[in-house]
Amino acid sequence: MKKILVTGGAGFLGSHLCEALLKQGHEVLCLDNYFTGSKLNILHLMSNPFFELVRHDVTQPFEVEVDEIYNLACPASPIHYQQDPIKTINTSVMGAINMLELAKQLNCKILQTSTSEVYGDPTIHPQTEEYWGNVNPIGIRSCYDEGKRCAETLFFDYYRERQVRIKVVRIFNTYGPNMHPNDGRVVSNFIIQALRGQDITIYGDGSQTRSFCYCDDLIKGLITMMDTPDNITGPINLGNPTEFTIRQLAEIIIELTGSSSKIKFLPAVSDDPQKRKPDISKAKDILQWEPTVELRAGLVKTIDYFRNRIE
Repeated sequence: MKKILVTGGAGFLGSHLCEALLKQGHEVLCLDNYFTGSKLNILHLMSNPFFELVRHDVTQPFEVEVDEIYNLACPASPIHYQQDPIKTINTSVMGAINMLELAKQLNCKILQTSTSEVYGDPTIHPQTEEYWGNVNPIGIRSCYDEGKRCAETLFFDYYRERQVRIKVVRIFNTYGPNMHPNDGRVVSNFIIQALRGQDITIYGDGSQTRSFCYCDDLIKGLITMMDTPDNITGPINLGNPTEFTIRQLAEIIIELTGSSSKIKFLPAVSDDPQKRKPDISKAKDILQWEPTVELRAGLVKTIDYFRNRIE
């Protein structure tokens, strides 16, 4: 049994990670300030004697004795991270520093959940880990994009200069139960609109692409990465390389929900990437990992979750 700290543990992915680690027989300390996370996501874990919940903001130092740290704390949807952009970049940067300092003090492994947003609106397709990105440093999405890029810089500087045992993964679009109903991400938006019979709103002409990874697959990738030897640092892309247009996603969700919703096109939003598809060659080679849940199967589970939330 290991004692494992999960920051952002009451969030969408954090809650799934806490549950998976508990199932493996570990002791889990969940840290969250509930800016976007919710106690509802981890309510079913509260009776587990090996699960502990602490309300804390990672922008402030935190001291605890643990064997591993998963750093997931940061709002990840445009609506939430643009709500308080200074808070967002503070969470990425100061949160990284505080968790890296803790990992250095404890000499424990620490995993950073970075993002495909470090690639910006990419000029190469699919995106490999060697690609440096095409990011607007002063746009409305920059607080998240550049915050995550700076966090990666900090992780590798702590690795080179202070011998901190780091792991960095870049997460591509992930979906599943426990997503916030109003987080503004495309999957949750479309499902909620379809279940309510509202117009499904697409910003732009719907030809922009995304690759959607089901949460269970992603969590397996995170845990597998953490368990690698110290010389494997990443960054490694984690995502589903099967690419869909936003319009295709809307049509599939309308079909699976049996909704009468119509698709409505609105003006494109600023700095919205036109293509997004991970090259997961490194994940396959190094981690022997690749996603197994097909989009329709994952959407059925996600739709059931949101249907119950609405009811």
